[in-house]
Amino acid sequence: MKRAELEHLLRASSGTTGEKDFIIIGSQSVLGKHPDAPRELRQSMELDIYARDKPDLRIEIERNLGELSRFSETYGYFADGVGPDTALLPKGWETRLTPVCNENTGGATGWCIDPCDLTIAKLYAARPKDIAFIRAMLKHHFIRPVEIERLIATFDDAQLRQRLTDAFAVCRRPA
Repeated sequence: MKRAELEHLLRASSGTTGEKDFIIIGSQSVLGKHPDAPRELRQSMELDIYARDKPDLRIEIERNLGELSRFSETYGYFADGVGPDTALLPKGWETRLTPVCNENTGGATGWCIDPCDLTIAKLYAARPKDIAFIRAMLKHHFIRPVEIERLIATFDDAQLRQRLTDAFAVCRRPA
């Protein structure tokens, strides 16, 4: 997905829901801080998104802009209507959001989670594609290990901290 496609999906999400503020939490949230991210970080053709104040509208987003929708068939990319509980995010993630709002978004704002917060969500999921994505972010210096370690330390649950630490160790090993 390219930044212009993210902007198009924001405009379409606003048209579908009537909302103006959206949270973008998946891998394409990296386009908030890095609009020209390398291709290996833009492999996904789906945008994980929800209306900031009305997350239940994810059903409308999914129906109108989702994977099997006419929108997806027409453009080759789509929105995945998600919710606030879709990803594990560290405390304070809301203070690190990057807004995407310009003439291409039709007045809508997509609040993209920070690459470090995205890393925490991907460490928790720890699927092979998540590990590869984190390795690419490290390679391109989109995240710093010290920041990820600091965020891991903010979780109260010791088992969760260990799980995230172990997953991050895997990401830091040569592929």
